[in-house]
Amino acid sequence: MLIVMRAKNKTLKPEVPDDPYWPVLVNQYDNVLFLYRQFANECPVMLFDIQEQRVYAYPYGPFAADLSEKSQRALARQYPAARRAGKMIVFIRDNVKRKLVSYTVPIE
Repeated sequence: MLIVMRAKNKTLKPEVPDDPYWPVLVNQYDNVLFLYRQFANECPVMLFDIQEQRVYAYPYGPFAADLSEKSQRALARQYPAARRAGKMIVFIRDNVKRKLVSYTVPIE
């Protein structure tokens, strides 16, 4: 686990219409990328927790096992596609609104 500071990023496009979590990802991208690179050889699934303001890197298997069946199927499609494209999967977790949203983003 790594507690990180907020950072602005120019790599990601600034807006996705009607998505309240995209600006969170854009704001935290440099922190997510920093932690991803620490474990890049393991191709982790990344998670940013909004309330904790922390970034986590998880192995695919244990992370997927904690998801609902529907989310497991979605991640099973998204994860290999992201790896083939040289990208990473980032989840944004909002415990207050009980939301878990995933994104496939570049590793730059």
